[in-house]
Amino acid sequence: MSAKFRLAVGGDHAGFAMKAPLIEFLRREGHTVEDCGSYDPAPVDFPDISRAVCERVRDGRAARGILICGSGVGACIAANKVPGIRATLCHDIYCAHQSVEHDDVNVACLGALVVGQKVAEDCLRAFLAAEFSTEPHFRIRIEKLNALERWAATQVVPRGSE
Repeated sequence: MSAKFRLAVGGDHAGFAMKAPLIEFLRREGHTVEDCGSYDPAPVDFPDISRAVCERVRDGRAARGILICGSGVGACIAANKVPGIRATLCHDIYCAHQSVEHDDVNVACLGALVVGQKVAEDCLRAFLAAEFSTEPHFRIRIEKLNALERWAATQVVPRGSE
């Protein structure tokens, strides 16, 4: 039996219809879920929802996060801008578990216009059952990712590109 997690789940307007059934599924699986929006199908920008989910993962209110937008790509890009977050596009079972096992991913991003409800459930089941590997080469790579994140934080953004 896999661990049960505190999860932060959010979706923009394109992910809105998939979010509620996924939250119900996650709760049936025994997880505690916080709904971080959106709360209606009106247009909303995915970076705002990504921030809400990622804040909860970063500060420990959630162990893992789940984001749902149209393709999953925009939410994934936004989540990966947040220090301490490693997000993956999660459209198949292999990537869902491998991203945790090899890359210590803590946020899964789904495309509601790409995968159906059953595939999304299967992906999340695999994502949540996976554990980060104890193999040294994967741990070394994560430290290199952390070092890259620290280095990037010290870089000056050229004027006009912010």
